[in-house]
Amino acid sequence: MNQCEERQEGVPLSKTTLCEEHQNQTKTQRKLGKQKQDAPGSSCVSMKSDWSKGRPVDFKQGQKSDDMRKFGKQKQDAPGSSCVSMKSDWSKGRPVDFKQGQKSDDMSFSHRFQQQRSGQTVQQHPTDLDSIFMILENNIMSFVRNELKKFQRVLSPDYEQCSEIQSEAKDLGEGKDDENIRSSKEAFLKITVNYLMRMKQEELADCLQSNSSAQLCKSKLKSNLKKKFQCVFEGVAKAGNPTLLNQIYTELYVTEGGTGDINDEHEVRQIETASRKTDKPETTIRQEDIFKASPGRDEPIRTVMTKGVAGIGKTVLTQKFTLDWAEDKANQDIQFTFPLTFRELNVLKEKEFSLVELVQHFFPQTKGICRFEEFQVLFIFDGLDECRLPLDFKSNKILTDVTESTSVDVLLTNLIRGNLLPSARLWITTRPAAANQIPPECVDMVTEVRGFTDPQKEEYFRKRFRDEEQASRIISHIKTSRTLHIMCHIPVFCWMTATVLEDVLKTREGVELPKTLTEMYIHFLVVQSKLKNVKYDGGAEADPHWSPESRKMIESLGKLAFEQLQKGNLIFYESDLTECGIDIRAASVYSGVFTQIFKEERGLYQDKVFCFVHLSVQEFLAALHVHLTFINSGVNLMAQEESISKKSKVFREKPKVKRLYQSAVERALKSPNGQYDLLLRFLMGLSLETNQQRLKELLKQTLSSSECNQKIAKYIKTKISENLSAEQSINLFHCLNELNDCSLVEEIQQYLGSESLSTDKLSPAQWSALVFILLSSEKDLDMFDLKKYSASEEALLRLLPVVKASTKALLGGCNLSWESCKALSPVISSQSSSLRELDLSNNVLQDSGEALLCAGLESPDCCVKTLRLSMCKLSWRSCEALSSVLSCQSSNLRELDLSNNDLQDSGVKQLSTGLKSQCCLLETLSLSGCMITEEGCDSLASALRSNFSHLKELDLSYNHSGDAGVKLLNAGLKDSNWKLSSFRVEPGGQQWLKPGLRKYACKLTLDENTAHKKLKLSDNNSKVMLVSEKKHLYPDHPDRFDRCPQLLCVNDLTGRCYWEVEWRGQVEIAVAYKGIRRKGNTPDCRLGKNEQSWSLSCSDDHICVWHNNKKTSVPLSLSSSSSSGRVAVYVDCPAGTLSFYRVSSDNLIHLHTFNSTFTGPLYAGFGFGFGVESLMLSVNSSVTLCSV
Repeated sequence: MNQCEERQEGVPLSKTTLCEEHQNQTKTQRKLGKQKQDAPGSSCVSMKSDWSKGRPVDFKQGQKSDDMRKFGKQKQDAPGSSCVSMKSDWSKGRPVDFKQGQKSDDMSFSHRFQQQRSGQTVQQHPTDLDSIFMILENNIMSFVRNELKKFQRVLSPDYEQCSEIQSEAKDLGEGKDDENIRSSKEAFLKITVNYLMRMKQEELADCLQSNSSAQLCKSKLKSNLKKKFQCVFEGVAKAGNPTLLNQIYTELYVTEGGTGDINDEHEVRQIETASRKTDKPETTIRQEDIFKASPGRDEPIRTVMTKGVAGIGKTVLTQKFTLDWAEDKANQDIQFTFPLTFRELNVLKEKEFSLVELVQHFFPQTKGICRFEEFQVLFIFDGLDECRLPLDFKSNKILTDVTESTSVDVLLTNLIRGNLLPSARLWITTRPAAANQIPPECVDMVTEVRGFTDPQKEEYFRKRFRDEEQASRIISHIKTSRTLHIMCHIPVFCWMTATVLEDVLKTREGVELPKTLTEMYIHFLVVQSKLKNVKYDGGAEADPHWSPESRKMIESLGKLAFEQLQKGNLIFYESDLTECGIDIRAASVYSGVFTQIFKEERGLYQDKVFCFVHLSVQEFLAALHVHLTFINSGVNLMAQEESISKKSKVFREKPKVKRLYQSAVERALKSPNGQYDLLLRFLMGLSLETNQQRLKELLKQTLSSSECNQKIAKYIKTKISENLSAEQSINLFHCLNELNDCSLVEEIQQYLGSESLSTDKLSPAQWSALVFILLSSEKDLDMFDLKKYSASEEALLRLLPVVKASTKALLGGCNLSWESCKALSPVISSQSSSLRELDLSNNVLQDSGEALLCAGLESPDCCVKTLRLSMCKLSWRSCEALSSVLSCQSSNLRELDLSNNDLQDSGVKQLSTGLKSQCCLLETLSLSGCMITEEGCDSLASALRSNFSHLKELDLSYNHSGDAGVKLLNAGLKDSNWKLSSFRVEPGGQQWLKPGLRKYACKLTLDENTAHKKLKLSDNNSKVMLVSEKKHLYPDHPDRFDRCPQLLCVNDLTGRCYWEVEWRGQVEIAVAYKGIRRKGNTPDCRLGKNEQSWSLSCSDDHICVWHNNKKTSVPLSLSSSSSSGRVAVYVDCPAGTLSFYRVSSDNLIHLHTFNSTFTGPLYAGFGFGFGVESLMLSVNSSVTLCSV
């Protein structure tokens, strides 16, 4: 059925929902009806003959035709009659006569009809006309009985329309015979309606007409949509061989969640972000479930917005949804689905329609429907980013009548706002940058298409290449190139890559496969040129690929690509092409020849629309245009306008090629959203002589040399050293990759490989290289430990992009301040952040830093579930901000560690307010060592009694909960309304109500039996000094260190312990297991040089820590410059942490924290000297245990 035929169809429905096309027939129509009885060529009911036109239907042998004609006249004058037929008008003015002579063509229809409906058989060559008509009568009567039963079900009170329609759909297929049956059903529906009207059953007639006609409308719409969407053309519409969508469709990675906020970053940046493997908690959703509310959501979903970068699969997603609906596979609660594109709607910008007229304009199958309020309707609007209609949601007039005509943009804004047809569902797809065109309050759910996951990429290539060996080689090659692997998240790029690699493997044996983006796109362009030469010009594959005609085509397309890229346009209409000097007829030729580069689309009743197959193809051709323009005329299109205007002067002076590339770098860096990022990469790639050789037939001459490439690489490295954003730096590294310059990256990789990376000496460019390496790593960015690189605030600020991409960030004990919290807040609140676990323990953040951090935690995009703020110098005031976070509707916090902060009862009281909130999802809370008494326990118990509390684990150890507090919590464990399953209050007591770590102070005594014989003990074994001679003849003892000048303390360390020492000279302050080796001078004996011990080495010019013979330097800014000092040591044995601090005016300055799993009792220890020479220099060095 073609579109012209569809536009002639009309479907009347009920008085409330259907157009009553004919209330009463006119005399002219009755006269026309009489004339038609005798007209030899007219067609009424039969699809193949008109033998039944002239006489009335005779359902009983005794009925006279005159009686029937009398009924026919009554029918013509009936006030409620209406035309219902979808395809014919046979019942308008005359009765039906089945008793005329039958033509041979109709025998096949009768035979098929009989087999399909009654299962009876007919003799192949009947000679007896009476027997034929007896069988025919039986067939007709069987058909009538079946249809009347169906009509009775339709009119019954418990009628379920959806099931009836599905049953109807199963009865009917898409063949020509099925169209015949459908027409017969329509005809009989008219007969039945007319009989009901004659019987004065107007309401039943109206109801039957309404419901049945709606079913027929839907059936025809589904049939049309199946034909439209059952085939797809991979890469480019209407190019190549069609493929069944159901056969090649691969599930896309679609996530639920997010907001409708704008994201105007270049889409390559977004692809790179999405490509990083994360463990971020996301709800995936299948296309058939797009309108199904997630568990816990009460409100129905009316409008869904699906975001995704160009080529990611949004359109195919909507097509698969529509096809599944049309094939009765899913979403059958929807009665009508209307898929539309903004490209189609754009060309109606100057026209006016009512909503009903707009639907009928695109879907003629619905022309009989005048209103849609009684139906569940879905509108799909694909490609919001391509919309050129002024969607003014503030100023557009309010419209509620679906039959009132207005401009298309007013229809859309009112439909989206819910003023028009509020019962309808809407599905809008868009690229991220255009998402903010729809007000957030109009969107019920946001989803995002992420493209292919890594397994789906492999699945795609294995489907594309049946040869297993070839498929494996291609997959392996893509994995070796990080850039290609990232881009293959886009299905369209997978198709382009497959096209190129297939050609290279087939035609160029031994040729190296393309690794960079520029190489890939040059090969793609050459493949398309070769295809044109062979397919359209009749040439051979060995012939030159570039003819003058094809060269002109590419130059014209390059100009269009560049000029439209500057305007931000991805689709072009005739006016856009005219502005670029391209004749519309030429554009059609280009799209017909270079079908896989530039495509033309033509929708229903619309003008031609042109676009490139993907944004990246447009950017490549734009870069090629910049390159060609500079070669041909000397004009630098990347320079400022005033520079470009000086064409003649520039050309006479033979402009330096280097300036072209510098201008491109500068222009790209000035774009905040990365508009020219990919163009710059391509331009750098095109500067290589090897790539220019691949296009030698297209380019008249080579543009640059290796010397020029080295200069531009040096210029890019200079820019990397500047204060650029992480995204800008990363793109410049990609540019260096296109230039085959990996020196910066290789430097850092060598440092990382040798474990000699000293971040204090890194240049800004090297910092950027480190970020690039970490983000480009094939390994999962699961856990980022800042101390591995540098325990400093500067390192954190440099490596924030890595924190953002990581699942778990360990930033504890890194000497961070409120400045770090200020920088971290936007990171954790970013839509693209993957962070789930954040450890900031042992940093002096104070209340001011914590407040800044909480601002980010309240963001709806924050996914942090675990937050550790132990020992961050927080007071009770900090609990107000944390309580607000817990009460926030978007809070995801499940675990919170606030131990060893002096929060006191007042802080716990504020925190309990958040715990009572129904939004609070916290399951684990640690308040150990927070100076809490019975009063605080009472506040917590009150919060836990709340029906909304999710808290399961509570740690109140090292507080003074008191008997009353413990009793309250114990009672809660027995309460079925409490979710609390365990809590700790031991150790507890009055002694823990002291501020800071000094509450854990323990008294230590030096163990004389472990002391080396050159160590002198004094002050009741609280002081030890290294002397030059063995003046102290200690008796032999198996625990004594015989060669190493060191000793341990008597007391074993369990639980939490804290002590302070005064040191002088060159000493080691350590913790060790008792089993450390005592005999010899090997690393197994030395403190810090083995797995049995951890040490802090102090001298007048250097402080470092040691464990297992691995040295970690402590920044000089943290250590004292004098030859003496005071050091505090804190060990939490159960938690596995050992921290060293410098004591300055009663303040603790963190030096280093070890994290381990302690497997036995620990002992404090001290040592002197780091070798023979240092031992002599360490004479008179001493350590004194301090009273705390």
